[in-house]
Amino acid sequence: MSTESLLLNVIDVEATCWRGSPPPGQTNEIIEIGLCVVDLTEPRRVGRHRIMVRPARSTVSAFCTELTGHTPADVAEGVDFAEACRLLREEYDGNTRPWASWGDYDREQFRRQCRATGVGYPLSPAHTNAKAVFTDANGLRKRPGMAKALTLAGLPLEGRHHNGADDAWNIGALILTFAEPGRRLPVTTAAPHGGRGSGPGRRQ
Repeated sequence: MSTESLLLNVIDVEATCWRGSPPPGQTNEIIEIGLCVVDLTEPRRVGRHRIMVRPARSTVSAFCTELTGHTPADVAEGVDFAEACRLLREEYDGNTRPWASWGDYDREQFRRQCRATGVGYPLSPAHTNAKAVFTDANGLRKRPGMAKALTLAGLPLEGRHHNGADDAWNIGALILTFAEPGRRLPVTTAAPHGGRGSGPGRRQ
């Protein structure tokens, strides 16, 4: 088995959001894709990346800026969603490399947005719900949010919560607490857990 086959993409997306329902005519859209590459042969985190994405059918609200730190000017300099998906496929082997996220929100948001825009889904079907695996590995009754999981694991929150690149990096650290060196993570197909709300605020 090659080293490449044991690389894992850890992905965390942030999306446009509002304090309540979206304004008329607007919908949740990805504005940041955070990506941490984990080498499962070690295992260790070996890469930290960010793709800023320019929304086409929504705007960044003051609430969204307060939550994520991203301003309308920040996302205006991003690429469009189709280009972001191309980058995931071509720069990070997104459609062939196994990947993980904290819960199923990120996977479902990609699917919704790809369906709505006609853009090809850029990610591998080999997806791990890291929240579910962490919960089982630690014998917990309820699935914790990422910040709570870091506390339970005795790990620091590195960077800013609800920043995609920082969250992906922190999720990578949580994966290291249960990843077995030289072994792939289990592929999970669990349904989304709990309410998703109107954007990034669904994670705690």
